[in-house]
Amino acid sequence: MNARKQALTKISETPKVYENLEKPYDINSEYGVDSFGLGTMEAYLSKPIYRRLRNTIEQGVALDEAVADDVAHAMKIWAMNRGATHYTHWFLPLTGSSAEKHDAFLDPTSDGRAIARFSGKNLILGEPDASSFPSGGLRSTFEARGYTAWDPTSPAFIKRIGGVATLCIPTMFCSYNGEVLDKKTPLLRSIQVLGAQLKRLMKCFGVEEDARPSVTLGAEQEYFLIDRELYVQRPDIMQTGRTLFGAPPQKHQQLEDHYFGAIKPRIINFMHDVDLELWRIGIPAKTRHNEVAPAQFEIAPVFEELNLATDHNVMIMETLRNVAEKHGLVCLLHEKPFAGINGSGKHNNWSISYGDRNLLNPGTNPHENAIFLTVLCAVIKAVDTHADLLRSATAGAGNDHRLGANEAPPAIISIFLGEQLTDIIDQIETGEAKSSKNSNYLKVGVDMLPPLPTDATDRNRTSPFAFTGNKFEFRAAGSSQSCASPNIVLNTIVAEAFDEIATELESLSKKDFQKGLQKILQSIVKKHKRVIFNGDGYKENWKKEALKRGLPNLANTPAALTPLKDSKNIELFRKYGVFNSSELLSRYEVFMEEYCKKVHIETSLALNISKTIVMPAAENYLNKIAETAKNMHEAKLGKNKALETKGRLISTLIESLSEANAALEKLVVANADPLKKLAAMGDVRTIVDKLEVEIDDALWPLPKYSELLFIY
Repeated sequence: MNARKQALTKISETPKVYENLEKPYDINSEYGVDSFGLGTMEAYLSKPIYRRLRNTIEQGVALDEAVADDVAHAMKIWAMNRGATHYTHWFLPLTGSSAEKHDAFLDPTSDGRAIARFSGKNLILGEPDASSFPSGGLRSTFEARGYTAWDPTSPAFIKRIGGVATLCIPTMFCSYNGEVLDKKTPLLRSIQVLGAQLKRLMKCFGVEEDARPSVTLGAEQEYFLIDRELYVQRPDIMQTGRTLFGAPPQKHQQLEDHYFGAIKPRIINFMHDVDLELWRIGIPAKTRHNEVAPAQFEIAPVFEELNLATDHNVMIMETLRNVAEKHGLVCLLHEKPFAGINGSGKHNNWSISYGDRNLLNPGTNPHENAIFLTVLCAVIKAVDTHADLLRSATAGAGNDHRLGANEAPPAIISIFLGEQLTDIIDQIETGEAKSSKNSNYLKVGVDMLPPLPTDATDRNRTSPFAFTGNKFEFRAAGSSQSCASPNIVLNTIVAEAFDEIATELESLSKKDFQKGLQKILQSIVKKHKRVIFNGDGYKENWKKEALKRGLPNLANTPAALTPLKDSKNIELFRKYGVFNSSELLSRYEVFMEEYCKKVHIETSLALNISKTIVMPAAENYLNKIAETAKNMHEAKLGKNKALETKGRLISTLIESLSEANAALEKLVVANADPLKKLAAMGDVRTIVDKLEVEIDDALWPLPKYSELLFIY
């Protein structure tokens, strides 16, 4: 048996043993035990120190450095009681994953002993090497100094890997010159500027209470699970996270029998362990289920503050990977692990509040309704004006294979509002009363508008940006991507819209406010309603319609990243202090370089697999056919036409594969344009996938889709 067959045999013969899970789980006592959240802080800190730190976390009051030593001491005692011997500044560089450097709570003494020590300085500031992370030219190799700075708004937590506990302190990351090298810092900046502009807008409506603006996020995370025994037989998945070759199986998702189906024992045990790990560090994992494709699943937490939710999503991805290994599985977070099968996204459910009021909730009285419609129009204006930037935020080598396919929205950014809200937007545009005056109707300006229930829309899974009751769901983000990027853009562009609307409203007298507001909203709708589309985004005619409307269609990563260099976008981020010019341009360089490297890795690996694994298997099969034909001839059994036809087919495919390999190799060696290399790799794949369905199953070396997708 070849290695593939041995792996399949091992999987089938290994008994499945599951732990006894009858022990009751007490959420009240066990949830958040490894998180240094408010409850733990209150237990370990003095009341004055706790109050000052809580003001920083909840009210945005500047951090008092005088409390740092007390907090650090308490955090050290708590972490060591939980089994930690080391701490790390946990940060989010531009690699797309987290980073950490561990230091022990250890300080040697002159008498040969050691004491446990952790100072306020250790808590507040760290100094990793800033030249060893992607910087897009902000740092040279010899310019190594960088800083990590404690983010007190995201609780420290204990990470447990292989039984080892480490205290992780969420931090920001910047260079010696103060230029940001991470995803957290610009996210925090964008939250701050959005809050400032929202306060101005609310003041225009006479809402002057000292409420706190907040942005919330609920990130739905999709992923695949495959058996580790098969994973190690697929060098493409091991090195790129996806299959570069693979013929579609006869059955995959056509029967639609996997979505929300009964969860298999091995998977429910894995999911249970994931939930317990996440709950331990205070991540409110809520929902788990089978997704559309076989071997595909989803996890979704409860909505949280945006910064915290972004950190938690990174930890969710890490936990999925780590727990999968314990169960003999591998978690694939790539956007398109299997061609022709549904890919994975990360649905970014974004909402904005002022105090306890969700501003994307339509409300039940005219005053609330006016604010809702103003916020709604601001979002429409923002998304239409900066659709190119929202697309940039979802760009990546993996997501290029997913966007526009039949499981994800197209690369064209549009907004779905549903019939009722679209009807109201139309009324705002015309300024005409569509309904007769009735006490059941809400009044905004001179319009008479129908009531707005909480769920004023259906759901449109083909829309990149859909209103879903009291939030917007941005569906274009990829499963492996950080939540930071799309939300940095979304916060900034909506802040700009709030700024411009508030500036106009501030110039109005109280007497003219209603009519002035109506005029402002009417102008926004007329100019930006082109971005509203409630139809089927998968249909080809939408591309033509979008072109007519002037909506950008940035179909691949090189095109989608180009807006980051546009002067209007550079000025936008500079104006609101989210990125300076060099910081934004550095991100173009980093993300474009990452794209080119990933494509080069994939294409060179595909070439290697084709030449050293697939080609020998095809030649071996052809030799067996020739040997069989020779034996038949020597046995005077006559010619076998079917055998001859098969031999000619395999021979032709081998020759075609050799030519396709040569063409791809030429491009790989020259490090040619990534899109050309991908096209050439597609030609190789077409032939390899044909060989897979023709070669004797016992001789095919790579685990097939039918095995990867159904054996778990």
